[in-house]
Amino acid sequence: MSEINFHTFGCKVNSYDTGLLEKNLSLSKFERTVHVLNTCAVTAEATREAVRSIKRLKKKNPDSIVVVTGCSAQVDTESFVGLQEADLVVANSHKTQLPQIIEDFLNQKSSEKIFKSNIFKIEDLGEGGGKNSLHTRSFLKIQDGCNSFCTYCVIPFARGKSRSIPIDQIVDKVHELYDQGMREVVVTGIHIGDYQDVEFGESKARGLEDLIEQLLIRTKMPRFRVSSLEPPELTPRLLELYSVDRMCPHFHMSIQSATDSVLFGMKRQYGQTEVQRALREIDHRLKNAYVGMDVIVGFPGESERDFQETYEVLKDLPWTKIHVFPYSERPNTFAQRLSDKNNQNEIIQRARFLRDLSQSRLKYQAEKQLGSVKKGLALVSKQENESLFLSRDYWNIKLEEVLPVSQEEIDIKITDFYAQGEKAFLIGQKYT
Repeated sequence: MSEINFHTFGCKVNSYDTGLLEKNLSLSKFERTVHVLNTCAVTAEATREAVRSIKRLKKKNPDSIVVVTGCSAQVDTESFVGLQEADLVVANSHKTQLPQIIEDFLNQKSSEKIFKSNIFKIEDLGEGGGKNSLHTRSFLKIQDGCNSFCTYCVIPFARGKSRSIPIDQIVDKVHELYDQGMREVVVTGIHIGDYQDVEFGESKARGLEDLIEQLLIRTKMPRFRVSSLEPPELTPRLLELYSVDRMCPHFHMSIQSATDSVLFGMKRQYGQTEVQRALREIDHRLKNAYVGMDVIVGFPGESERDFQETYEVLKDLPWTKIHVFPYSERPNTFAQRLSDKNNQNEIIQRARFLRDLSQSRLKYQAEKQLGSVKKGLALVSKQENESLFLSRDYWNIKLEEVLPVSQEEIDIKITDFYAQGEKAFLIGQKYT
């Protein structure tokens, strides 16, 4: 019996899409082993990583079929055209047709290697994926594509225009996930701040706040988590919904910089004031929320003074962790054409300074959790002799005792913590 292996790169949306690919291919039976690589294209290095993985897989199993799909297949197609180790290149535009494409290839009904079309003409969102192997949590894609065209980003060309799944369909999917034993849903998408249910027309479009409100009213799911938001998308109404304890007090803010001139150069639709307002408003309403942020350092035109301004502004704001991204030139973006680029040594140094700030803050925030009691949802550990849990406020917790994996939350009292570098987790015991 052949096997189908999935290799996922990149974001939560890709994890969701892999769930859909697994579902679509679950009934397929092929005579040879198939490797499906769901690739990422957020940086040029992500595509290079995919190429290296393809070569390793083919070298290890020369008789297998290697299928490249995802964002790199859509925007960096030329990287795979002449790659002998890649048997099929199926862009996002054709991802839902994958079972038939593989079957036709194996039955020699098609000699085509590349399957790709204009992504901006695609209306399909790839619905129905999301369930992960943990059996307690699931990603749920509510939206795909992006209309922002930030100057450093190629994702609109990989995912197409912004389009959303109607609220009623999402509610039905959450019911289905609950019946399957899921106890947390992670609401995700490429740009969920763009979410709009236009089922009743543009003038009556319902946004992200309406969706979250309906999920809380119409489903029994105990935990909802919202993925990446930009500062203006953190509206008072959305924050008010976090007064419901089923909303996990965890935010991932995509800010990229805290300097007006850099944000303008990136074509972000906000400035430093909005960044400060969003982070302070979270702290004001939800004192113990976990706040992660994405920040790019070394963007073309970012001076040393600009970087210091971002550093000083962030140092004085409330948050938990910064995900630092050294600027990496991405082919086919507007930023690639900018001439005032920082050298690599400057970028590396700025990234180190910001990571040091983040590591210090993360350790401080971990220490603050000592003595608290958190509701934890079990995660499947790779180690048989440990029990892992995820708290509502996004802390990974290792239990002092080993418990059977359950789909229901337990109360955990935090007794210790571990924090080194960019990693931190809490240690606790079951609280009764």
